[in-house]
Amino acid sequence: MNTNKIYPWYFSSGAILLYLLFIVAPALLGIYYSFTDWNSYSSEKNFIGLEHFRTILAGDPTYLLFIKNTVLFTVVTSIAKTVLGLFLALLLVSGVKAANWHRMIIFSPQVLSFLIVGLVFKSLLDPNNGFVNVTLRSIGLDALAQNWLGSLTWAMPSIMAVDTWKGMGYIMVLFIAGLLAIPRDYYEAASIDGAGFIQKLFRITIPMLLPTITIATVLNITYGLRVFDAVYVLTNGGPGNATDVINTAVYSSFAKGYWGLGSALSTILFVIMAIISFFIIRLMNRKVEY
Repeated sequence: MNTNKIYPWYFSSGAILLYLLFIVAPALLGIYYSFTDWNSYSSEKNFIGLEHFRTILAGDPTYLLFIKNTVLFTVVTSIAKTVLGLFLALLLVSGVKAANWHRMIIFSPQVLSFLIVGLVFKSLLDPNNGFVNVTLRSIGLDALAQNWLGSLTWAMPSIMAVDTWKGMGYIMVLFIAGLLAIPRDYYEAASIDGAGFIQKLFRITIPMLLPTITIATVLNITYGLRVFDAVYVLTNGGPGNATDVINTAVYSSFAKGYWGLGSALSTILFVIMAIISFFIIRLMNRKVEY
């Protein structure tokens, strides 16, 4: 019996060792360094306690802006991807012609690097010669033409829209898998009882999709809180610091040589991700049990 219990560990020990070496150990070191003044200007590493966290959370309002932008980006893109992904999934499992081709087209942006997507959209959203503004002006809607990536008002919404466009295909695929796993008998019985589309959606589809919604929500939130490439490629945090998020602040801190401060920002991001993911999973699991 002892051999049977230990035997599976032979297969997983290598992966566990690599995970501990390249994921857990650097994470723990990062947490340790967040309590030091580690920087490129001195060879010494002095323990300074919570000084970096005081600077981030109470000393400099700029860092609070980074946290606010990160949370705002996460909430908006998570909701948008979930709603659009569910809508597209419902549409593509309802018997639309060439559904597989539509799925492939909608999912295809997911496999592209955000560097490519960002460069394309920077061109499309150019305030002078971009396709969006040129089209608006050509049909007489000059008032709607904006400096999409250079405006304090429109820069963050533009990044959110591009990120949602790129990521909604992945969430759509998750929902399609969830929808195809729901037994058709439920819908047939509901139709016999006279239930319409809305009743079937809220009484059958969404309750049966709660495990998938939980997975999609956690994936969206963890990605949104860790966002970097979308902001860096499209605006580099500008105009000013209007679109900077926690990870761009981490990048900037490390680039300037303030490694301890950057580690503190990463630690705060980790804590936020852990807390939010924990409560979402608990909430969704409670709903599934009911």
